Amino acid sequence: MLFSTALLAQQSTASPNSFYGLGDVKFKGTNENRAMGSVGVFVDSIHVNLQNPASYSFLKYTSFAIGGTNARTTFKTDSQEESANRTSIDYIAFGIPLGKAGFGFGLVPHTSVGYNIQSVTPPTSGGVAETRVNTYQGEGGLNKVFLGGAYKITPKLSFGVDFQYNFGSIEKTTLVSITEPEVPLGSRTKNKSVYGGFGIATGLFYQTKLKNKMELSGSLTYMPSNNLDADNTRNVATVTYDPFTGAEYISEDVDVEVPDSKVKMPSKVSFGAALGRSKKWSVGSEMTFTGSNDVEGQGSLEGVDFQGGTRFAVGGFYIPKYNSFRSYFERVVYRAGFRYENTGLILNGKSIRDTGVSFGLGLPVGASISNINIGLEYGKKGTTSNGLIQENYFAINVGLSLSDRWFVKPKYD
Repeated sequence: MLFSTALLAQQSTASPNSFYGLGDVKFKGTNENRAMGSVGVFVDSIHVNLQNPASYSFLKYTSFAIGGTNARTTFKTDSQEESANRTSIDYIAFGIPLGKAGFGFGLVPHTSVGYNIQSVTPPTSGGVAETRVNTYQGEGGLNKVFLGGAYKITPKLSFGVDFQYNFGSIEKTTLVSITEPEVPLGSRTKNKSVYGGFGIATGLFYQTKLKNKMELSGSLTYMPSNNLDADNTRNVATVTYDPFTGAEYISEDVDVEVPDSKVKMPSKVSFGAALGRSKKWSVGSEMTFTGSNDVEGQGSLEGVDFQGGTRFAVGGFYIPKYNSFRSYFERVVYRAGFRYENTGLILNGKSIRDTGVSFGLGLPVGASISNINIGLEYGKKGTTSNGLIQENYFAINVGLSLSDRWFVKPKYD
């Protein structure tokens, strides 16, 4: 757990868009859901569903889940292209059944900041022999630890709630240097904010059997807005800067007092439904609506605005024969999905949209009910128009779901 927590602290994004607000919002879900386009309306007795706390009561086996991602992203403008590779832990979670009830707990990343941008303004045509170099760097993000429970109000309807604590720090550095004939001089401003705050998420899940072993399920979740306390610090320095080697020589270093602040986290509501045949196949879709981000205290940025975000996802799975003894591949779970998202970030009048397709395999581990889940995701985020940066990414997701009966005394030892 300590090792995995350290991995969660690593940069999991290189996106220039993580400059805005609290960074890129990460997907809170397992690799199984991500392989189905991020649809979270599927529940069973052996997998933890992190997207709806009401799902905990459907567990019949104790489950431990952990997953990670390796993503390669290509950043494109009208004239340039760069690439980055990031590996990160996506979630660590436990789910434990208690008859009609169940509970879960774990740790997931909530946002991620990781950018390094340099802008060079050449000397003007008026004869000023100066080159201005602006360098922007950021790192950090927020993590979320959660503890939740669920109870079956009826055999078909379950209600659940997650109690969450968001914590983390974000450090943003701006370096401005002006190259004079001999020595480049500049100033560096380093802003750091340490965040902490509680939140809550509630959910309802309904599942009923139809004719011919068909099942119909519906999911509804709601997370109200909550506040984060931000402990802010600022350091300003005069530096001699070498733009070619990146070396900084600090000649004066001053801490500047800045007031602490509060950041309002947006509310979120999602609902969806799925139809399928038990232990055979299922297809579902889900809509998610997120309130607009509150950027008060982060300064006024020209050409930047926030609005409510939306996400539409559709996906499903297929199992040829879940109890097959003759063929291993007949017990494999085949998953696929599609996702379209308006992130709510508006840059230079353009809404930043994220579209992706995903595929996955749930590979049984021996004769047990545990499995290894492998997923592939390809997507595009943003656009190259209006002087913006487009991100084309390819991600490989690997997750492990270990399920078994715990706390059961054996009849024979």
